[in-house]
Amino acid sequence: MVTNPQGPIKVWSKLDLVFTAGATYNNPYADVLVWVDLEGPGFSKRVYGFWNGDQQFIVRALATVPGEWRWTSGSLPEDPGLSGKSGQFIAESWDAAALEENPNRRGMIQATSDGRGLQYADGTPFFLLGDTWWSLPSFRFPVGEASGAGSLGPSSTLGDYVAYRKQQGFNCIGLIAAQPAWANDGQPNSLQMADGTWVRAAWKQPGTESAKDMHNEGGRPFAFPGKVPGFENVFPDMDRINPDYFKVLDQKIDYLNAQGMVPFIEFSRRDAGQCWQKFHDWPNSYARYVQYMIARYGAHIALLSPIHYDYFEQTIPAEDYNVPINLAIERYGKPPFGALLTANPNPSTLVNFGLNSWVDLHQSGNVREHYTYWYLTEIFHAERKPAINGEPYYAGLHQLGQPYPLRVPPDSEDDRLYVRSGLYGSFLSGGLAGFIYGAEGIWQSDTEPQSLYKMWDSFGWQSAAEIQHIKSFATIFGQRYLELEPDAELIVPNKTGPGFSYKGWSYCARTPDRSWFMLYFEADAPLEAKLRGVIPGTSYRARFFDPRNGTWGQSSDTLTVPRSSVLPLPPRPDEQDWGMLLERV
Repeated sequence: MVTNPQGPIKVWSKLDLVFTAGATYNNPYADVLVWVDLEGPGFSKRVYGFWNGDQQFIVRALATVPGEWRWTSGSLPEDPGLSGKSGQFIAESWDAAALEENPNRRGMIQATSDGRGLQYADGTPFFLLGDTWWSLPSFRFPVGEASGAGSLGPSSTLGDYVAYRKQQGFNCIGLIAAQPAWANDGQPNSLQMADGTWVRAAWKQPGTESAKDMHNEGGRPFAFPGKVPGFENVFPDMDRINPDYFKVLDQKIDYLNAQGMVPFIEFSRRDAGQCWQKFHDWPNSYARYVQYMIARYGAHIALLSPIHYDYFEQTIPAEDYNVPINLAIERYGKPPFGALLTANPNPSTLVNFGLNSWVDLHQSGNVREHYTYWYLTEIFHAERKPAINGEPYYAGLHQLGQPYPLRVPPDSEDDRLYVRSGLYGSFLSGGLAGFIYGAEGIWQSDTEPQSLYKMWDSFGWQSAAEIQHIKSFATIFGQRYLELEPDAELIVPNKTGPGFSYKGWSYCARTPDRSWFMLYFEADAPLEAKLRGVIPGTSYRARFFDPRNGTWGQSSDTLTVPRSSVLPLPPRPDEQDWGMLLERV
């Protein structure tokens, strides 16, 4: 990060242009708009800034290509410290060694030209492998470098956790930037007004009946007292930001970027929606917050989400969120440096926010069992945008409001099977852009003595180490996996287990020319199966893939499709789950 540079900077490096307001404002967050008009080679955009406390405003920028860049500032209202300033800087490319050291120096994550996958701005492929750390902004992930101890425990820092996941092949971390009304304040974790309006629907802090604490060293994200009658000390004033909270979050996002991790930043959790809409100037208040978060984090190498919409109850309808999100885009534009917009949904961003929406990266999520992977197939056929499963089965899943009916011991073989079902079943259902893992104890960051699973223990579960193997499966022919089209009905039989399960189903995707097929068989699927959709007389060879260790087996003898056009497949090695490649010869 560079502040008001005096010499050359590197491309795709965050640049803070810092201004000091000449006037004093009652509420700088809501009352002042600041920007720079930024011009460089092939680039001309207005980049908005944000209030950073006291008299300070920052416009966060970067150079997307080498060359000479110029900027001129402006503000509303016009302010002598904010308006009419100008400057220039020179941007230089990174060398090959620096790009190898940190792939984020290759630029913002964007969709591939075919609309199916992800890549860095320079065209280098990016297969998203994420982990779920919703509580990362809080004190539960203390800022600090990796200790190098190799093991995790109560004193582990953000650096320790990042280092642990990096060596397992993860490249993305999901987090919720603000959970505004959450605190272990003696009030119940779930709170409603007398008329049924939801004040919060928070996770319960272990050992208490109240909400989980989500402050950090800078406090809480918004100021108190709030505007909700009777709950002024529970639900904050959403029109008054606390910059000190976000300064701590800045440090963590900077650290993730410096380590080559791409943060997936969700601006707010959906349970704040009803009080935000009812007691604030909706949609303007929420649009302002969306603009603030894009201004603050749009120059990081990140994926940005205007709302964490993990459930359609205890909140406002998804279409009500579309209004301020679209208003923010209409007024201020999409993220100026190309950050993709996405969201954690239920059951999918397509269902929640519709066709041709502001969503750039589709997700399914919060519907976990294998009957729900179909939502990715629906997305695949609806529009050409990349898609992932962003919240599948959580390793060790114990409860979702109530005890989870399919729960199994954490880190057991069944637990790992459930994770792999979501991983491979989602990929072959159309989630070609990647996958976000989650684990009990980590997604909610349990550190309390009464926690069922401590966060640092859950990091050691084997299922996380197996996530990286999906990349070996997908990229056997390099980026050609982006040609695959999902069609589970090609396998006969493909659904011998119940829908609310992770066993007994099979999945398939093929290239349009039928030159190769990729398949995945869950545990307990029939050992023998047949494949439809192949051309009579065509010959193929099959190879099995072991998702436990990421290895490919030897090719089978030649298989020739009979005149019936239904090809008997080689039986699986055993009743465990297996992947398969069928390649035309």
